[in-house]
Amino acid sequence: MSTKGTQGYGVEADRLADQYESLTSDDVLGDVLHLIPGKPGRVLDVGAGTGRDAAALALRGHTVTAVEPTPELRAHGRRLHEGAGIAWVDDTLPDLSAVSGTFDLVLLVAVWMHLEAAERPRAMRRLAGLLAPEGTVLLTLRHGPTPPGRHMFDVPADETVAQADEAGLRAVHLSTWGDLLGRPGVRWTTLAFTSRPRPSS
Repeated sequence: MSTKGTQGYGVEADRLADQYESLTSDDVLGDVLHLIPGKPGRVLDVGAGTGRDAAALALRGHTVTAVEPTPELRAHGRRLHEGAGIAWVDDTLPDLSAVSGTFDLVLLVAVWMHLEAAERPRAMRRLAGLLAPEGTVLLTLRHGPTPPGRHMFDVPADETVAQADEAGLRAVHLSTWGDLLGRPGVRWTTLAFTSRPRPSS
């Protein structure tokens, strides 16, 4: 993704901050709330934006690392969710080179569509490598028209499931839903993945 995926976000950060925070994390993740670990664990929120979801997960007791490559959005996140205990990191997919360790939950809301076709398999392998043995990846895909000035792709759900399978992950959830902001022609897919059990020796 490097800086291509962040195209247009910095100059619109003030408007986007209001837009992101107009929804709650429960609004966006409502169909997969049951897959969020109940006991406190380590969470990685990739493309965290203003930290709406990161803050909600921190409030549940999780230790949250929020990855956001757009400085203006990170600044809004630090301001809006000061005191939430979020660790902010400037990094991007597909490599996430500044992130280390493993996580019980890896979250990507409205992020995957910024990755080019050649980047997506590499990014999926990286996510699989960051996942704790019983961890979960939650990922949303945006479908529909691309806003002007954005580096964005309509990624098919079946492609994402296949790439996850190749990376050693198995799909445990797939749902589709309409755009919560009412944008014409926009719809979403939510996917959840866990590590495939290793065959017993």
